[in-house]
Amino acid sequence: MVGGERWRNWGRTVDARFEAVRTPHDEAELVRLIQSVGLAGGRLRPLGAGHSFTPLVATEGTSVRLVHFSGVRSVDLARGVVVFGAGTRLHDLPRLLGPYLLAFPVLGDVDTQTLAGAVSTGTHGTGACFTGLASQVLALRIVLADGTVVTCDADQRPELFQAARVGLGVFGVITEMTLQCVPAFLLAAVEYPEPLDAVLENFGERMSAADHVEFYWFPHTDVALVKANSRLPLGAGRLPLARWRGFCEDELVNNGVFGLTCAVGSVVPAVVPMMNRMATRMVATRRYTDTSQSVFTSPRRVRFREMEYAVPRNDLPAVLREVRTLIDRRGWRISFPLEVRVAAADDVWLSPAYRRDTAYLALHRYHREPFAEYFLAAERVLEQAAGRPHWGKLHSLDAARLAERYPRFAEVVRVRRSVDPAGVFGSPYVDRLFGAAG
Repeated sequence: MVGGERWRNWGRTVDARFEAVRTPHDEAELVRLIQSVGLAGGRLRPLGAGHSFTPLVATEGTSVRLVHFSGVRSVDLARGVVVFGAGTRLHDLPRLLGPYLLAFPVLGDVDTQTLAGAVSTGTHGTGACFTGLASQVLALRIVLADGTVVTCDADQRPELFQAARVGLGVFGVITEMTLQCVPAFLLAAVEYPEPLDAVLENFGERMSAADHVEFYWFPHTDVALVKANSRLPLGAGRLPLARWRGFCEDELVNNGVFGLTCAVGSVVPAVVPMMNRMATRMVATRRYTDTSQSVFTSPRRVRFREMEYAVPRNDLPAVLREVRTLIDRRGWRISFPLEVRVAAADDVWLSPAYRRDTAYLALHRYHREPFAEYFLAAERVLEQAAGRPHWGKLHSLDAARLAERYPRFAEVVRVRRSVDPAGVFGSPYVDRLFGAAG
């Protein structure tokens, strides 16, 4: 145990000091810890990799880290079903799944998260026919507030399963996750600049032109940077980027030069439009084929703050145009691009894509620049479009406003109160989202 440990998240939006930090070695030790915290009337929050921008894990009580709950527990190769320790890092998936020639069907662009953290906050990738990570989950093993260890799935405790798949760590501490994987595959990637208006005018067609499509738009420019990835069997053969090109473009330019321009823009905002236009002109078309995780994920070394909302897919063009008008009208100088991705409807109660085909619009701000005015003003636009916030990214909604956006929200609250009546897994922020326990 470490007393009074200070902790900050990756985006530097949360600064917490935990009363205690525990790293239990096995499930029995975790059970005893949760029981002791509950008996003392304390609170406990699970902590993943710290890549969420919200204070989900912040607590004045006990923080628990599942560093000893990682790796593959079992594999059903015939069905492609894999049981993982909940603390498994996403960047370890190629090493863990490679021997079985399996992969996740889709991933986001960051792989530093723990599996439980990524799933529990609604992490997603892009693809008009693909859902987020939570839809891959077939079963969860959870330690509840009273120390009971339960397994839940579509048949056993189905309400707990539905609530806890994107559960923000408020129903218990997940120790194992059973996921549906797919045969390993390659992605043929094409990246190119295109006029933003052309992309928006044919948005539905453009986002369905390949299996996984996304684009970035730098404010103060008229250019979208499109990434389109098409799935191929492993036998098609890799044609990866040359090492020198990957290093120059992804590390030196996309991280090094971009970080420098953001730093300059934070001191001299007037130069941001010019630098954004230069950035779009530096982007060259490139084509390559590589393993799925190598293409899905990218290094993110420039710190930023982020807000992301899910809106009905067909409404995205109008929403993005309105945000663009807002930026111009307010005279803000925004160095970081906006990101657009899509996802298919799913049935996970707290998924932002619940029961509707979705487009995600993500807004970013360099970590040394003020973000609140920009995010709050854009959030009003996104709310008017029936937007639902990404749970791991900044937003201002509380329980009353969230209940208006999630059709099963009342059931989620009821399940939470039934499994954690004393609010052991609560915090001031959790109580704002779901109401006080009890």
